Amino acid sequence: MNNKKIILILAIVGLSTISGYGLYELGIQQGMKINAPIPGRAAAAMPKGAGSDKKILYWHDPMVPGQKFDKPGKSPFMDMQLVPVYADGDKDEGKVSISARVQQNLGIRTAEVSQGSLNSAVAAVGSVAYNERDVALVQARSNGFVEKLYVRAPLDPVRKGQPLAELYVPDWVAAQEEYLTVWHMQTSGIDGLLDGARQRMRLVGMSDEQIRMVEASGKVHPRITITAPSSGVITELVVREGMTVMSGAPLFRINGLTTIWVNADIPENLSAQVRPGNPVEARTPSLPGTVFKGKVSAILPQVDQATRTLKARIELGNPSGQLVPGMFASLNFNSAAHKDTLLVPSEAVISTGTRSVVMVAQGDGKFLAVDVEIGSEANGQTEIRKGLEAGQKVVISGQFLIDSEASLKGNATRMSEASPSDSGKVAAATHHGQGKIEKIGKDEITISHGAIPSLQWGPMTMGFRLPANGMPRNVEVGDTVFFDIRATKDGTYQISSISPTAEGAQK
Repeated sequence: MNNKKIILILAIVGLSTISGYGLYELGIQQGMKINAPIPGRAAAAMPKGAGSDKKILYWHDPMVPGQKFDKPGKSPFMDMQLVPVYADGDKDEGKVSISARVQQNLGIRTAEVSQGSLNSAVAAVGSVAYNERDVALVQARSNGFVEKLYVRAPLDPVRKGQPLAELYVPDWVAAQEEYLTVWHMQTSGIDGLLDGARQRMRLVGMSDEQIRMVEASGKVHPRITITAPSSGVITELVVREGMTVMSGAPLFRINGLTTIWVNADIPENLSAQVRPGNPVEARTPSLPGTVFKGKVSAILPQVDQATRTLKARIELGNPSGQLVPGMFASLNFNSAAHKDTLLVPSEAVISTGTRSVVMVAQGDGKFLAVDVEIGSEANGQTEIRKGLEAGQKVVISGQFLIDSEASLKGNATRMSEASPSDSGKVAAATHHGQGKIEKIGKDEITISHGAIPSLQWGPMTMGFRLPANGMPRNVEVGDTVFFDIRATKDGTYQISSISPTAEGAQK
């Protein structure tokens, strides 16, 4: 090998060594840059409050706030991480704090509790019916025969004084002839006889007007023309020409149309707002644009079991006879104004079926759930009888989210509560587990336990309330134990029995 080749090989080796060292130094520098902490990233990775002076008391799942854990991790109940709880937190569990930015994102709006009167308008539907107080019944006053009938069909309209039928009354003939015979006697002392004959005509059913007609004409009038005592329609027609009628037999029934009734169905929960005398406006599809005014005549004291409604009887004027029975009518009741009371928008009230709750804004982003007693509701306003004061601000948008947060914190205004019977069933259930004692405190014991199938729990470390009778003397920190737990009314679990395993006993 000549000298030129040796020099070339040495030069290549030297360049390779220098390049490798340069790449090595560059890699170290880049690695240091990559592994260097990025400003703000470490702070974002730290749990909330970790950099503050607040001490973490325990971790819990906000959906099951009664369960406490001594270290962070994934919740055994939900697909979420456990949330730390810090010391010196908000002592008032009934309050929820929400920042202004979050309030804006959630669209939370408030309204002021005002004082005023609640003028409620109740709407209902009903059907037109005859006014049963405007009825005339025509009867036969004497035995006779129907010779002529002027009204031949039911529902024929009639006017007051219009002839209805003509009857021949045989009993009248003898009474009238007796009277005329005495009247034609030209002797003194017949006044008593005339009075007796006149009384006999009254007894056979003649009116004073008919008796005067006989006296004026001096003739026998055996026939009577029956006329309508009032205007209206014939609702009952029970006679025909040629029939024999007896004294007191019904002949015609006439219902007036000057005033009519509308029988309306009022929901049971609105019946307190409708009272006799309240003004009413009625409209019917058959007469568009026409408004009939009237008032509530009576509230019938009976509730329909199927529809849970009461019947309200409304009396309407009908001078032109446009309203006829059977028509459909829509009604608006204007109830009397209530006395001044507290009012809030109806959308602010959260009704659970057993209670009513509103979220009260207390300033500085704090909200408090308050139980209220509500009254009537109308025109988007609800009457508040107890629980609020004038001038307070209530949440009218986003209150369900706030109340859910308050419920998760375990305040007294939860949307629902377990019944005593349900609590007894939960408390009676016993669950078995095995684990290692990590710490024994004054009121709580921390155990790293395995899975508890009856509760669908996986392995975890958590705290339990100490047994009611105290801890056994043969159980210490670090022992492996069998234990039984039971749920308490506040959602936590208490040790009902605990004993060391064979391994723990030998230890």
